[in-house]
Amino acid sequence: MDARRILLDLQQGRVPSREALGWFAQGLADGAVSDAQAGAFAMAVLLNGIGDEGRVALTLAMRDSGQVLEWDLPGPVLDKHSTGGIGDCVSLVLAPMLAACGAYVPMISGRGLGHSGGTLDKMEAIPGLTTQLGEAAFRRVVAQTGCAIVSATRDIAPADRRLYAVRDVTSTVASLDLITASILSKKLAAGLDALVLDVKCGSGAFMKTREAAGALARALASTANAAGCPTEALLTDMSQPLAADMGNALEVAAAMRVLTGEERGRLAELSIALGAGLLVAGKLAPDREEAAMQLEISLTSGAAAERFARMVAAMGGPRDFLESWRNLLPEATVIREVPAPRSGHVSAIDGEALGLAVVDLGGGRMVESDVIDGAVGLSDLVRIGQPVVAGQPLARVHGAREGSAEAALQSVLSAITITDGAPTPAPLVLERITE
Repeated sequence: MDARRILLDLQQGRVPSREALGWFAQGLADGAVSDAQAGAFAMAVLLNGIGDEGRVALTLAMRDSGQVLEWDLPGPVLDKHSTGGIGDCVSLVLAPMLAACGAYVPMISGRGLGHSGGTLDKMEAIPGLTTQLGEAAFRRVVAQTGCAIVSATRDIAPADRRLYAVRDVTSTVASLDLITASILSKKLAAGLDALVLDVKCGSGAFMKTREAAGALARALASTANAAGCPTEALLTDMSQPLAADMGNALEVAAAMRVLTGEERGRLAELSIALGAGLLVAGKLAPDREEAAMQLEISLTSGAAAERFARMVAAMGGPRDFLESWRNLLPEATVIREVPAPRSGHVSAIDGEALGLAVVDLGGGRMVESDVIDGAVGLSDLVRIGQPVVAGQPLARVHGAREGSAEAALQSVLSAITITDGAPTPAPLVLERITE
């Protein structure tokens, strides 16, 4: 094989063979392919595409560039992936719910990206907990508790790690083919029996329009199914944050309120909608209605909360987390209410602006080396369609300093639109895509 021949084929609109893409992915992993060749590859794929078959072949090649996990467990191995949003702590709710229903969830997650919070950062807001587990510890936690939310090791899809870094500096991140292969190569390397994808659209999502999000959802679902992993995608609304809380410890608290039955709302609704298809695909329920009932029982019985607490303890966190989580999570030193400037109804929320406000508070990273403050963020956010009166709190800012809290307060005011008329909020699940 020759990288130059593969690049020439792509430049002239020809899709390389499965073998050629496999060779190129391995070259990305072991260094046989140079940075210049990797950049040329990404640009050619962005400009010319590689079609459905090429997308599947590239996904499998990147998956197989490193370790592919195999499991010998008494239940199905299931997982979900979200394309990222604001106030989205579904993973913290769904993983223990699935485990309580008999599934095993080896969830390899990521850190914050841009305005979107990272699941690993949220987990690490729990004192003592580490998400960086070796393979033996990862397997032990999954087997003992039914779920583990961890960071990827360097052995998982190393071709994607290399290509992603190149894409970031060559303005080729937006390629649908490369996005699909990047997401799925890591997920499929976890050795899953079924996968559900939460593809978001709206002001707080990376995909702002339903059309763009739908194209990505169909590419992901069709590629994963063709690669041999039963997968469905839900197209979901992100015109406002999913939970009313944004920030790492604040979102752990939001998840705990759902798990312990204190709170319902959109976070619980979406967790059940995503989990229902997984339980059916994993043959743990005969249909979505029965699956939804099982997931509901996992919450009302306390079984899901108990699974989460066991996972926390197994990953180095407090052993009394279920009983004491309110006292264990870090709290901000400055809390400011954001008063409504006028009376009316909340008609729009700029989710991306709110996410960036959390980053500015210290709840996300400007550069990779930044240290996150797990306590900061926003809480008690109003919802679209909600009536408000002048002076009523639209949200609460949790900051480390008065100056940063005041800046965030102004950002929240700018991000929320209040009008006289009451709008109708979009449904949470917009579409279900199976292929």
